[in-house]
Amino acid sequence: MKNKNYTLADHFKFIIPSLIGIFLFMTPIAVDGEVTIPIAILSNWLQDLLADQLSAIMTIIISITAIASLIVKLAGKQVLNGYPFFQQLFHVSWFWLITRIAAMVFAIMVYFELGHEAIYSADTGAFILGDLLHVLFSVFLFAGLFLPLLLNYGLLELFGTILSKVMRPLFKLPGRASIDSLASWLGDGTIGVLLTSKQYEEGYYTKREAAVIGTTFSIVSITFTLVVIAEVGLMDMFLPFYATVLLAGFVAALIMPRIPPLSRKADTYADDSSQMKDEGIPEGQNIFTWGYRQAVNRGGQETSVLKFFKQGAQNALDMWMGVAPVVMAFGLVALILAEYTPFFQWLGVPFIPLLEIMQIPNATEASQTILVGFADMFLPAIIGSSIESELTRFVIAALSVTQLVYMSEVGGLLLGSKVPVKFYELVIIFLERTIITLPIIVLVAHLIF
Repeated sequence: MKNKNYTLADHFKFIIPSLIGIFLFMTPIAVDGEVTIPIAILSNWLQDLLADQLSAIMTIIISITAIASLIVKLAGKQVLNGYPFFQQLFHVSWFWLITRIAAMVFAIMVYFELGHEAIYSADTGAFILGDLLHVLFSVFLFAGLFLPLLLNYGLLELFGTILSKVMRPLFKLPGRASIDSLASWLGDGTIGVLLTSKQYEEGYYTKREAAVIGTTFSIVSITFTLVVIAEVGLMDMFLPFYATVLLAGFVAALIMPRIPPLSRKADTYADDSSQMKDEGIPEGQNIFTWGYRQAVNRGGQETSVLKFFKQGAQNALDMWMGVAPVVMAFGLVALILAEYTPFFQWLGVPFIPLLEIMQIPNATEASQTILVGFADMFLPAIIGSSIESELTRFVIAALSVTQLVYMSEVGGLLLGSKVPVKFYELVIIFLERTIITLPIIVLVAHLIF
């Protein structure tokens, strides 16, 4: 890249959109005693505004997605040759078509309370359609619209260069992955998945990198960890609790990229090319000046306001129609298994001796929470909230956060996104994270209590 003199406008094209993106996605703001970010405030405002309509809106979106996908499948993808975005959105494999049709059937049954109560009860279908999908609708709208501020104006180039010396040796990832992690940490794991998926599609992450980031760095927001620790009645322990979560998560992030299935993912990009991105610093430049130069050059490529809003709208549509049906289908099945069958209790039985060896009080009750988090991250805290031992409740809460992959949200989002992970791989990753983080959490819990 040749050295060149930049005008004030060149600098502003990088600085102003990037600062707005940082403000919207990464700036903590205290509202009513809770720490959140502006995107989440906008999301909550929209949820309140459309509270009575969002279940119907999401049912319609899921139904349109299923019907359009069926039509395109039967007619052939050539019917959308002039519309590549919609062709990619609606032309899916038979597996995903069946998933979308099942999601439509489930959504209609839940909305009109048809069939067995297990489908539409407050803990299953009503939670997915009447709560979770409300959140996803509004988060996807605002995150999708404003995501180009983080992606297109140089911020990733700047951080990617500066942090490559840290992210690559520690986590085998490019420096730009730090933005995904920070957006998740301060905002929500869904934002991290959205960022990762878009970066992978645009050729900035390999298959391995995208899978690692989506399952390791799309962490639960600090706001939601407050909800979890409050549910188990240990709000006064939040600081040691969150420090424990960060420690266990850091160790897992060091190990997970180095073991299967993540280590076996191909280091090729979405187009199957294998030419790695050059993260070297040219002679005569330092890490900061080179990062800034790349950022200003990237920002200068964006000249169209119309393109900005078009890309933002496509982001929102992609997530609404690509992800919501997956969350509806897989999330509902997982919650039905958790709430109406002893399935996860049976799966927890092998952990009883392990918990007893680790001297965890109420080991039998605690074992039921170990794997139920795969269905939904909040379930372990709900089930474990009645356990008498504070140490046990602390372990359950911390473990549920560090396991990360849960089908009612992040797991479903990953399957519905372009991030190259399969369902069975998510199961293995969930189990590996459980095995890695549980001893760390237990050790810290015994030191605290």
